[in-house]
Amino acid sequence: MPELVFFSGTMDCGKSTLALQIGHNRSARGLQGVIFTRDDRAGEGKLSSRLGLVTEAVEAGEDMDLYAYLVAQLSKGGKADYVIVDEAQFLAPAQIDQLARIVDDLDMDVFAFGITTDFRTKLFPGSQRLVELADRVEQLQVEAPCWCGARATHNARTADGEMVVEGAQVVVGDVNRPAEEIGYEVLCRRHHRRRMTSAAAHAGALSPDVLPVNHA
Repeated sequence: MPELVFFSGTMDCGKSTLALQIGHNRSARGLQGVIFTRDDRAGEGKLSSRLGLVTEAVEAGEDMDLYAYLVAQLSKGGKADYVIVDEAQFLAPAQIDQLARIVDDLDMDVFAFGITTDFRTKLFPGSQRLVELADRVEQLQVEAPCWCGARATHNARTADGEMVVEGAQVVVGDVNRPAEEIGYEVLCRRHHRRRMTSAAAHAGALSPDVLPVNHA
């Protein structure tokens, strides 16, 4: 039976790489897919991995009806056996409903990839709707580590190396950006709560120790 599957994980855990791998494997079997994405780091209409792999995709704009787009392509003689959606957290809840309709009405597997929570640990509306509707939610097994070595579970937005806790939910960026730019870093819950990024930890490690006070 066709399924709507949500592959979830933090940034830097290989979601886009897996999306490309699934597309490659199915293509090798003679199947054709439609790839949707939103606000990819490589630019509009791209699905890219940090490993350097890039493929063309359909940019899913805010007002785009994904189900209607697919039906229109099929009506014109196009072929589609499955759907891949990257950066699915950026989709509107109504667009997630459209993905579910693709599964139910067009009998196609839909593989959605995205992060669950934003830099404030709040659910993205698209991810919330995926959790509500998906036939399966898969946590990616490739674990991105926090700077301390623990498993990273949260995404932090940074500016000048410091963690940002306010601002728009969606600001396109990436991990490993120069400290002076808006970027992202994956952290364990402990260090996310303490707002301690790798830059902050490094700065603390370089600070001189407080000399002991001699009360004699």
